[in-house]
Amino acid sequence: MEAIYGDNVAILSREGDLKTLQIMIHVQIPDDVTITTKLLNVDEILKVEQTAIALKVGLDISSEFLYSFQVQHLPPIVLTCLLPKSYPSHNPPHFTIYIEWLDSLRISSLCSMLDSKWMDQPGQEVIYEWVEWLRNSSLLHLGIDKEILIGSYDKSPCLDRRSITMSVLPNVDIPPRLMNYSDEKCQDIFRRSLHECCICFGKYAGTEFVRLPCKHFFCRKCMETYSSMHVEEGTVNMLLCPDIKCGGAIPPALLKNLLRDGEFERWESLLLQKSLDSMSDVVYCPRCEIACIKDQDHHAQCSKCLFSFCGVCRYKRHVGQPCLTPELEIQMFKDKFSPMKGILNLKEREKMNQILSMMVINHYSKPCPSCKIAISRISGCNRMVCSNCGTIFCYRCGEAIDQGHSWEKCRLLQVEEIEEREARITGRDQVTWSTRNEPFASRVHPCAYCGEMNVKVGSNNFMQCWSCHDHYCYLCRSLILDYSYHHFEGEGCKLHTLEK
Repeated sequence: MEAIYGDNVAILSREGDLKTLQIMIHVQIPDDVTITTKLLNVDEILKVEQTAIALKVGLDISSEFLYSFQVQHLPPIVLTCLLPKSYPSHNPPHFTIYIEWLDSLRISSLCSMLDSKWMDQPGQEVIYEWVEWLRNSSLLHLGIDKEILIGSYDKSPCLDRRSITMSVLPNVDIPPRLMNYSDEKCQDIFRRSLHECCICFGKYAGTEFVRLPCKHFFCRKCMETYSSMHVEEGTVNMLLCPDIKCGGAIPPALLKNLLRDGEFERWESLLLQKSLDSMSDVVYCPRCEIACIKDQDHHAQCSKCLFSFCGVCRYKRHVGQPCLTPELEIQMFKDKFSPMKGILNLKEREKMNQILSMMVINHYSKPCPSCKIAISRISGCNRMVCSNCGTIFCYRCGEAIDQGHSWEKCRLLQVEEIEEREARITGRDQVTWSTRNEPFASRVHPCAYCGEMNVKVGSNNFMQCWSCHDHYCYLCRSLILDYSYHHFEGEGCKLHTLEK
């Protein structure tokens, strides 16, 4: 038996001709099997704890409710056998069966089946046959196919002392034990197997991988490089699961193991700074740069130096007076120009350069609608993504796209870029395009994004613009931002229509 089942067999004692062995039998369960347990309320649990005969006299069924969960592995069946001296010639082994996820009545049914197998083949060695039957046919014998019910609380007592179970009060211990065992078993299988990293495409043992809470895994070297890169570049808000379709968060405890001490401290500092910058009611004191909270009137007071200032212009609090514009501030500095020195002092000069820089930034950038950070559009369309908080907004009007923004009011592409695209098309290309689409002149229509002319060929109403490559509906001209066919489901527009 040790040669067949290896570490799953343990010799408990060996006294003369008597041997006691214990075999761990791992049952293969279906992939879609559900574990359902009956949970009791607190009052019923106290009743059971206060009296030892509560299970025998029965429980109030109205106080129970069902809880279901799924696992990939179940704790093994423990078969303990004592081999008598007359085994196998005259007597079968004395045995007990321990299953913590079944009640004693169903375990007793398994014990009866082992007895019957000995009766069918008396005088033969049956332990191997018992083990194989328990592993392959025990669930089928109990009628378990899609669901395993634990904690049935049957009122009839179990007379077979060979059945041992822990399924008495499942709401106390059994469900967590089963889920923890399944997780540990999956991790053990993962560690002993070879896997491929989706970043470097190298194959390593499971011990060389880092598993994230979202169930994706990558090799430790790639994760350390990936984490260090984002911390060094300051993009800690993008330090998420490397899987492009996931975007799950990486726990701080795991990042602490992947980053060096200095990098982890920088990550904490940057994350705090990003969080404060994304809050619209947080401003910084102009004297000591401490984060402060401004009220509805844009007034704030520093908790360190007690300076009361305006949260918009960051000057001394001015009740009932408008904020100074950058142009007025520069004019104030010009009025303070000293004719004798010919220049401003160092502090005034630095302040003036700072105001000039802010004027340039405000002229060539737009604030994010969420965190108010300045974002400049260099090229491309007006659909912008804030690198600080991830908000998607229109660069032309400054509205967040996820708040019902309509591209009918704002063009996706700038007029200059549309004209530049048209300038690239030679006269020959225009003639060719017109000649090719002449039979479909009635189906020519402008793109809902950039306004370029497109032609519908065939019956498909799911259009893609030849110029900006974005998708829209031919019938209602509405945008399809998720690039899917959900727009054409239900009672909406039809995906295919024939044109006369």
